[in-house]
Amino acid sequence: MFLSHVAAMFLTLRDQAQVSERLDTAHRLWDVCWKSEDGRADWLEPHADVLACIDWVWERHARKALDLGCGVGRHALAMAARGLETCALDASEAGLAHLGEVAERSDLKIACQQGEMTALPYGDCSFDFVLSFNVIYHGDRSIVERAISEIARVLKPGGIYQGTMLSKRSKDFGKGREVAPDTYVDEADDITDKAHPHYYCSGSELAALFYEFELWSLRDVAHRRGRDWHWYMIAERK
Repeated sequence: MFLSHVAAMFLTLRDQAQVSERLDTAHRLWDVCWKSEDGRADWLEPHADVLACIDWVWERHARKALDLGCGVGRHALAMAARGLETCALDASEAGLAHLGEVAERSDLKIACQQGEMTALPYGDCSFDFVLSFNVIYHGDRSIVERAISEIARVLKPGGIYQGTMLSKRSKDFGKGREVAPDTYVDEADDITDKAHPHYYCSGSELAALFYEFELWSLRDVAHRRGRDWHWYMIAERK
């Protein structure tokens, strides 16, 4: 029942993406998904790698953090609980609304703001730590480049970035319609957000994209029994 509901939701938003000239459209799907309890269910528990990094940056004296593309706020809540002064930004109004409710119930102070990853509403050198988990690859290379440029701008020199990118090892790389170099839309995918543009890169391409950063760690991690591969990275702003 839930799967059929999700499939119908993806079909509707896929059609919206096809008529749009924009390539950073996936947030439209997630805004619908996060309005329901079932749609939020898989996105409530913080990732273990993120929790470990939050502890590590705290020990490095990070005190102000941004969860970029926060969704329903699983990681922003963990940041605030650790004691970090936390900002959370997402294009999804529904995700932010849920985060605000949970933060209030938990007596956690989080500055929630709706916005776009390519135009962050924060000043230069505002943060010690920026997290963007499963977010900035939603678009083509130019969108990714603008998002990375904004991350670099708002991070202090020596600040830490943690994030993910889609690997060309993924079985979905090359699947569907190529709407820009290394960027694919799979109109036949009615279950995931692959009906919206996704950008894939190799390790060397990732390093080139993050030329303003020094890589601390980079791992290509398998998801969904080896179907999806994501680059997991931690890097320091030069």
